[in-house]
Amino acid sequence: MKGESGSMKSTQAATLTSLTSSGAGAWAPWDHLDRLESEAIHILREVVAQCTRPVLLFSGGKDSMVVLHLARKAFYPQRLPFPLMHVDTGHNFPEVIEFRDQVVKDLGVNLIVRSVEESIRQGRARVRLESDSRNALQAVTLVDAIHEFGFDACLGGARRDEEKARAKERIFSFRDEFGGWDPKNQRPELWDLYNAHVHPGENMRVFPISNWTEADVWEYIAREGLDLPSLYFAHRREVVARGDQWIPVTPLTPPRAGEQVEERWVRFRTVGDMTCTCPVPSEARTLADILRETATSTLTERGATRTDDQTSEASMELRKKQGYF
Repeated sequence: MKGESGSMKSTQAATLTSLTSSGAGAWAPWDHLDRLESEAIHILREVVAQCTRPVLLFSGGKDSMVVLHLARKAFYPQRLPFPLMHVDTGHNFPEVIEFRDQVVKDLGVNLIVRSVEESIRQGRARVRLESDSRNALQAVTLVDAIHEFGFDACLGGARRDEEKARAKERIFSFRDEFGGWDPKNQRPELWDLYNAHVHPGENMRVFPISNWTEADVWEYIAREGLDLPSLYFAHRREVVARGDQWIPVTPLTPPRAGEQVEERWVRFRTVGDMTCTCPVPSEARTLADILRETATSTLTERGATRTDDQTSEASMELRKKQGYF
């Protein structure tokens, strides 16, 4: 975790009490972060106003940390009006799971965990090898959890600049009773008006930071003083070169025959399933360093770091149509 866990609660509490619910000072001119924050808070409040049983999908990654922080601002001083849920692949980085649990403990929020491993044991999901990516299998576990708890809206931290298929999403993304997404069957969102009505079994996937960029997220994290898993910051790690990517050496991703293990300065731009998430060469050890690095990057976040997005240009879209978040 970046910084002491004990400081997380006090830092965020000070931020919440010193800012208004809109995030801007009473007389301070609004900048682009204020506008993005205000839009996100409006979306969060719309979800609670229109939906019966929403849930916030929370992995402990940077985007879900931002959405959680925005949700706390949206409903401060009340407690969050919805639980958090994490779909655990069983292949998550240990540092991220530890960070996730510390956040939940510090904030005293309710976290539901549903595991892909359990879906595999039940025969609901299948893998060829234990080391295969379970990223796509999260769709099965997520849809099952939605039906188990009767969730009609799932809030998450997806952004339009992550990957091409993300850009087709509405902010309120309609999903059918099977969790499927049809980009041609979505609702208009003129004048920031959102229709969250769904029939039993259907649900909305809602993206409060859809209009944010990766740079916006990092600027907001710096402004709000949010803690993050240490993997986002440059550190020494054993990796192997594979094509255009660096593969982290882990028990699930050992080097292949003939590959040379190197120890390099790297960091992760995203912290998903370790079997398909790659670090990037970096010496960015502070937020200021990361902001400078992000400003000059020519690759999208997922395009640079996810091996399962390299199979085809439509790989993400195909997974989304099957229920992936």
